[in-house]
Amino acid sequence: MSDHTSSAVTISAPPADILGVIADFASYPDWADGIKAADVVEHGADGRPARVRFTIDAGLVKDTYTLGYSWDGLGVRWELVEAGSALSAMTGSYTLAEQSPSATDVTYELSIALRVPVPGIMRRRGERQIVDTALKGLRRRVERG
Repeated sequence: MSDHTSSAVTISAPPADILGVIADFASYPDWADGIKAADVVEHGADGRPARVRFTIDAGLVKDTYTLGYSWDGLGVRWELVEAGSALSAMTGSYTLAEQSPSATDVTYELSIALRVPVPGIMRRRGERQIVDTALKGLRRRVERG
């Protein structure tokens, strides 16, 4: 999983508002395409979600898996801690950079591996679609308030 896909978007909101939406996993099915459920199964010492179980239905890929989260100032990283039937590995992050009091650059990085062999170009295309769709959904959700 050495390759990863990355993309960025500017969102008209301060970092705290964006991190609030990212940490509100229960609302993911409302704005994140393909996510049918996101349940926090463990909180960290800081009160933020530390482990989250996802159920996805993204066309050909249907799965349930658990991600472990680490929150660091203006960002969050995650990795697969309980694999599902389709995903064998996943790492990712959101990194935020405040541009002004009302604008933040958000970079999303993602790397996935599936149990079924998939040519690299198709996997990267799928990652790109996930990243772009997630950033658009996040921006809509944050800017909508």
